[in-house]
Amino acid sequence: MPLYKRKPFPLVDSPDDLEPRDLVFQVRFTKEIFKDYQEYLKRINLYRRRIWTCKVTGKANLTYEEALVSEQCAAEKVQQFPKELMAPVLHIIQFSTLTLRDLLVTLSRKLQERQLVEGLELHVRKKDKSFPCKILKILEDSDPISYEVGWIGKDKKVTGSSVVNFNDLIRRKLPVSREVLKSFIRESTSQSSPWVIHDNLAREHGISTEPPEDSNDDDDNARKKKNHELCKQKRKEPEDDNSLIRRKKAKKGVQTAEEEPIKYPIDDSLVKPGADDPKFTDRPPPSRDFGVPEEYVGDLLMVWDFCSSFGRLLHLSPFSLEDFESAICHKDTNLNLIMESHSAFFQLLIKDEGDYFTAVQKKKRKSKITLLNWSEYLCDFLEMKEISEFSTHIATIKRGHYGLLDPHYKLAIFRELVVCALDTDAFRDRLDDSIEQQQALAAKKRGVALEEGRKRREEKLLKAESNGKQVLNGHSLENGGKVHHYENGSDDKQNGSNYKPNGSNGKQNGCEDKENGCEDKENGSNSKSNGSNDKQNGDVAEEENKHILVYRRKKASGNRERNSVEEPSSNEEHKESDKQSRDKRNEAKENRNEGQTKEVLQKEIEKLYVCTYSLGKDKDYNRYWFFRHEGRLFIESSDSKYWGYYSAKEELDALVGSLNPKGERERALQKQLQKSYDKISLALQKRSKDIAFNIALEEAVVRRSTRVHAPVRDNPAKAFLRYVNKWKE
Repeated sequence: MPLYKRKPFPLVDSPDDLEPRDLVFQVRFTKEIFKDYQEYLKRINLYRRRIWTCKVTGKANLTYEEALVSEQCAAEKVQQFPKELMAPVLHIIQFSTLTLRDLLVTLSRKLQERQLVEGLELHVRKKDKSFPCKILKILEDSDPISYEVGWIGKDKKVTGSSVVNFNDLIRRKLPVSREVLKSFIRESTSQSSPWVIHDNLAREHGISTEPPEDSNDDDDNARKKKNHELCKQKRKEPEDDNSLIRRKKAKKGVQTAEEEPIKYPIDDSLVKPGADDPKFTDRPPPSRDFGVPEEYVGDLLMVWDFCSSFGRLLHLSPFSLEDFESAICHKDTNLNLIMESHSAFFQLLIKDEGDYFTAVQKKKRKSKITLLNWSEYLCDFLEMKEISEFSTHIATIKRGHYGLLDPHYKLAIFRELVVCALDTDAFRDRLDDSIEQQQALAAKKRGVALEEGRKRREEKLLKAESNGKQVLNGHSLENGGKVHHYENGSDDKQNGSNYKPNGSNGKQNGCEDKENGCEDKENGSNSKSNGSNDKQNGDVAEEENKHILVYRRKKASGNRERNSVEEPSSNEEHKESDKQSRDKRNEAKENRNEGQTKEVLQKEIEKLYVCTYSLGKDKDYNRYWFFRHEGRLFIESSDSKYWGYYSAKEELDALVGSLNPKGERERALQKQLQKSYDKISLALQKRSKDIAFNIALEEAVVRRSTRVHAPVRDNPAKAFLRYVNKWKE
């Protein structure tokens, strides 16, 4: 029994005035019964709080149920306690005044050093080797204590005996662990101060149940003295305001512990209307206009969903649920849809070469199944199954009156065909392939998601780096532009000043030429000296021309640089904005492509689904089903006897709005409906449009004038009569 504040917690007694028809509430793990729901809820909330302690192990901060489980596990460990150690251990425990920790230390020490009992198996060290043995007798008269041991052979039998000392015994470990020993102490005692074992254990092992007189008095006196000292200490110590407030709050919390608010979600049957509840919509009644009895709608959906999901395996092209239902209810025997459906199953069973293949080979049937002989294959299948439900109808089918069977018998035959198809090797191979493809597509989808996340992280880093660079570039352009303009100006001045000396040099050279010429004329120097002077003057002129060209090029480049710096940075900003816009467009395009890729992968995964699961249950345990190839949301009762469906988006919205998220079942159902809301609503809207279009076609056929020689349109309600299997082998 779990402890509450280190004390046993009493359970509530069952009401005495209970009647068989009374509605009661029972706690599952304590079997307590309540007639009032509020009292039951308070007790449940109390059990769910982490205030309970395991009586055996002493573990605290547990719920009541966790404490019960802990006690059961500890009790199982206690059962493993060696029986030969129980009596000496219980003798030590009885009326001991030690704390649990000190008692554990004492027991461990005595068990390991001195308390070796007869019949205990251990090892003895002899000539640097260890040998297994069993204690036969304890020789307490000798000093030190000796032990007569028997040697244990390979067959676990005692082969001989010897006398050994205590030091020769090898104790590898305690016979029991400290945890098991602690659990044994708690489990075998009813009182801890002093420790008192249970009466039945005391009688079983011959232990006295009367406490020693001296120890009892000493314990009482010591306990009274300790309590008196504690009381005196509390009176001396003044209590501050904070501690007083905490103590009052603690007392108030104990009194109002059972009034803790309910933590939702809880079981739907326990949910009660609350003041904070939103306004729920009224749940619309489902439609029930099925052609087959309601209790067999589940078989109808199962067979149709199997044929739709594994049409490629059966080589059977898909057909609508309405067409299949109409064909089942039709009284004609040779319907192409019925024949092709049966033929697809028969061909699959024949290829599997099982019992049905053997039955067909014995009858020497033709290899091709047609409208004329398909009923023979059906009779062979029913005879092979030997089901009493079908035996009375085999004669009717042989006479060619399959259409006269009741719809539920037709569905029962299809159900047996599906069961047999599930056991074929072809179906299992297809199942394995579908699972492998699903796993591959799921891995690819995860890879796309990881790649998308990596790109987002890289884009964030690039944006952060570009923002930092723009800040730095803004400062450098501002400062660098001024400096560059100043340098260009100084270069121009320098170039200009360099040019003037060149001009003066030219003048000087010219003067020198004149002087040379004058000197030549006057002095009458020879032509050689004049020629050499002319060459020197020509070289100087060429050098001057080179300097001029270099200056002009520098000046042009300086002007270009100055113009590029003096212009506003609008061009660079415009280019940067164009680049950013292009990056954004590319990013949006990539995100759109990645989103489309994920959607395509999800659709491919859904195509490979081999089983349809219900969306969930409401508070009344009604299950809700949605099939990929049908634009209706089906409702199945808890006993599978009643079925209905919703076919409009407004009904779906009303259903979602009527679910109470405080309940566990309706909360899960609401979550699944919201997750698949877009897919379900699109299917419902598409079906509504198709129905409206078909009604318009029927009205157009009725209003058709006899004077117009246009071709008559086919009635959509008779589409099942025109079914053609396009995937037939």
